[in-house]
Amino acid sequence: MEIRYLDAHATGWNFKTVILFGFEGESLPETVPALAEEAGWIKDSPALKDFTGKAKETVVLYAPAGSLLRRIIVVGLGKRDRFDLEGLRFSTATAIQRCKALKAESCAVNMENLSRLGEPMSVMAEEIVCAASLSLYSYDEFKTRTEDDDFAIEELTLFSADEDAAREIQAGAERGQAAAKGVIKTRDLGNGPANHVTPTFLARTAQDMGKRYGFKVRVLERKDVLKLGMGAFEAVFKGAQEDPKFIVMEHAPKGTETDRPIVFVGKGITFDTGGISIKPSAKMHEMKCDMCGAGAIFGLFEALGHSDIKRRIVGVMPCTDNMPDGNATRPGDIVRTLSGKTVEIINTDAEGRLILCDALTWAQQEYDTEAVIDLATLTGACVVALGTEVAGVFCDDEALRDQIRDTGKRVGDKFWPLPLWDLYFEPLKSDVSDMMNVGDRMGGASNAAVFLKQFIEENTRWAHLDIAGPADGMKKNPIHMGGASGFAVRTLIEIARNGIEE
Repeated sequence: MEIRYLDAHATGWNFKTVILFGFEGESLPETVPALAEEAGWIKDSPALKDFTGKAKETVVLYAPAGSLLRRIIVVGLGKRDRFDLEGLRFSTATAIQRCKALKAESCAVNMENLSRLGEPMSVMAEEIVCAASLSLYSYDEFKTRTEDDDFAIEELTLFSADEDAAREIQAGAERGQAAAKGVIKTRDLGNGPANHVTPTFLARTAQDMGKRYGFKVRVLERKDVLKLGMGAFEAVFKGAQEDPKFIVMEHAPKGTETDRPIVFVGKGITFDTGGISIKPSAKMHEMKCDMCGAGAIFGLFEALGHSDIKRRIVGVMPCTDNMPDGNATRPGDIVRTLSGKTVEIINTDAEGRLILCDALTWAQQEYDTEAVIDLATLTGACVVALGTEVAGVFCDDEALRDQIRDTGKRVGDKFWPLPLWDLYFEPLKSDVSDMMNVGDRMGGASNAAVFLKQFIEENTRWAHLDIAGPADGMKKNPIHMGGASGFAVRTLIEIARNGIEE
């Protein structure tokens, strides 16, 4: 979908379909003065009399014969004093879906009555464009299409009578488009079947993105991982036929090559059977999404490829299947991690923390980092604690923890702090090694986070994001129609754009 901006003074309302936002208890013609001038017929429209302005409510107003403007889709934002960006996203998406149902090949969004809401016009434009793009998403890579299925909205135009807002709106629209491309990349990877989205496929995807956008890409192969001594990562891929890939992507625009990077580490289990500690068969097909931590980093880099963010960013993604064959790691085996610490593996289905601990160690050895943030579909315990809409953030650094939570809230990714106290290490103590990879069921999300903490060097700014709930379990809403959600991508983009707060 092509995104355009036009000055309404220059063009008038020369569009076939226009989207207008309305507020509860307000007269639309009064809050949009240009409406009376360009489409005076709207005041007499019976459908408008039924419109209350409640959030996501829509009505379609049809123009008299001969009018260049054929219809106006009015969508509610609720009460003006309760306006928030989530409401704007959902209402935009609802209106765009209505456009698609009406087979409108193009539509225009009037920005006129979005001023004086406490948010810059650039932010409004960003959220509208991102929500519009995500609302049209579907994963149909393996579907046989019919002619009707191919219909798509080809063009979305933002327009405003405020000439001074033009540059702001254009900049925001570009950011929204980049963010949507990133989220869609993550959704595509998460929704892809495990026989297609393999570690090899992800490595090839990274290399293709590197060529397209100028990223540096390194892929460590099995022999490289073994030579380095990543015993915890090896313990997970030993039973897999598909070779593991340790993927590193780097965004370093000119002038930032020697800066301390922000490093994002993502869990890339492309399919998780649980290994020898095999999972129940019910819903095992959903384990193709166990790479959504790595997938979010791919989404971040896709967005970086469409942005002008001048900051050094590194993505580290250990990728493998977790399979049970004759070579697979057994419960009770002990492995030596890249850090030198030893781990007794009690449950081979607690594999994510094993690949992450070596990746975290490698990242700290390789880079003088500004901060390290890992994200993973790590524990069912976090889903039990917070549900499917909210991710856990584990971080002793208050500034970093608050930045993640506040940034996520603004862009629609919900995070909530959970404890990272040392007392959660008690259940992980082993009689025969430095630690076990699991403890008891109680406090499971914090146990896992504290396990990872053992591999973080002193003075490293670090946060762990457990995205097990929202990465692929999020309820359907106007911008997410099920499956992989692309959760956390927009949070990562904003952290990359703004840097780490002190």
